[in-house]
Amino acid sequence: MSKLNQDKAPIMEALLNFDSMRVVPFDVPGHKRGRGNPELTAFLGSQCMRFDVNSMKPLDNLCHPTSVIAEAERLAADAFGAAHAFFMVSGTTSAVQAMIMSVCQRGDKIILPRNVHKCVINAVILCGAIPVYINPRQSERLGISLGMMLSDVERVVLENPDAKAVFVNNPTYYGVCSNLPAIIRLAHKHNMKVLADEAHGTHFYFGEGLPVAAMRAGADMSSVSMHKSGGSLTQSSLLLAGSEMNEGHIRQIINLTQTTSASYLLLSSLDISRRRLALSGREIFNSVSKMAEYARREINEIGDYYAYGKDLANGDEVFDFDTTKLAVNTLDTGLAGIEVYDVLRDEYDIQIEFGDLGNILAYLSMGDSYKDLERLVGALSEIRRRLKRDRAGMFSYEYINPKVILPPQQAFYTRKESVPIKEGAGRICGEFIMCYPPGIPVLAPGEEITYETIRYIEYAKEKGCLLTGTEDLAVERINVLKE
Repeated sequence: MSKLNQDKAPIMEALLNFDSMRVVPFDVPGHKRGRGNPELTAFLGSQCMRFDVNSMKPLDNLCHPTSVIAEAERLAADAFGAAHAFFMVSGTTSAVQAMIMSVCQRGDKIILPRNVHKCVINAVILCGAIPVYINPRQSERLGISLGMMLSDVERVVLENPDAKAVFVNNPTYYGVCSNLPAIIRLAHKHNMKVLADEAHGTHFYFGEGLPVAAMRAGADMSSVSMHKSGGSLTQSSLLLAGSEMNEGHIRQIINLTQTTSASYLLLSSLDISRRRLALSGREIFNSVSKMAEYARREINEIGDYYAYGKDLANGDEVFDFDTTKLAVNTLDTGLAGIEVYDVLRDEYDIQIEFGDLGNILAYLSMGDSYKDLERLVGALSEIRRRLKRDRAGMFSYEYINPKVILPPQQAFYTRKESVPIKEGAGRICGEFIMCYPPGIPVLAPGEEITYETIRYIEYAKEKGCLLTGTEDLAVERINVLKE
């Protein structure tokens, strides 16, 4: 239950008050409230440009908040049930990295599923921690990674009693949740912190009938993408922390990498969106869940598509499922998910979140409607009718268990050479390669390149996946460690 007045939006209120003062700007930004760049002002709007201002006493400073930003962060912590909240303006990437760097130093072990976002492994490279991977189980039918089995987590914890933390996706991009409460109890019993990536779980804190939110389950820290399902501007995020975490230390870690020129457009969007969720989040996300269930039923009636939901839950590697996620397996249509993704955009003017080799994801949130969902369902039905083919020869999985040879930091900073990807088998990878989205590395620094990964990469390119991470933008070559 909220203890503070969630009606307030202190950053927005301070900006409105400042705007009414008609202050003469002899500071940055150089567009001077939009007057100096009329083309940009015409494009973005004068109100947007007036609120694109610099830190100053009346508006506080994100690096060292003591007034309106500090008050807004206290309100966010209260709304999300955390002891501390930090406004992040470099995306959830920076929140994830701050979490890891707050608890791990060079040489410390951190236990994590390998199907994490690239930013997690980047954090390991930055701080020199040693990842101890738990390879997630796979759904043979869907070709997706599931959650971590509790028995696997327990085994790895017992094998690595010196690990500093356990990292958990809550949920995965596809909506799958591990048994977070049990993992937290297990980790805390062994004096390990629990860090949750809730980039896709903002709504867990406000909806009903959804998987448990990390801070409610007792996690030590969580990174929350407010700009995804929370409605704030792209690149704005929250980092949440529990009462056992040192607020001042976390702030110092954040300030190692976060900008000193925080955007008040992003900050105010976090403030306003937090207020809306605190006051109306339950109704908003109950409505989203109902829309998603409606769409699942309609899509499953088409035939060949499989829009999955809580029917996947088995109490272990799929402990729970986020019912707001509209994930659809396309393999029985003979079409890769990325092919359906491209056709929806190019021929039906429908932009969904992503397509991989076997699935698509339509991201539903507060701005969606039944009318738009009916258009999506109709387009999927027509695509099946027009383009269905035999599925023989299709890849049916999006994750390959890696062969880890060296820690990511060591491999990333070792001397490398560039070779054609087709000739990389048996070499140690010195960079990332992944389909984006979802941004889960196919290969990360320190992992052996295998014939299986090469076949996967070539197939993904053939199907039209956006491959990223390599120094070679054409993704024809890959950096490997010099022998």
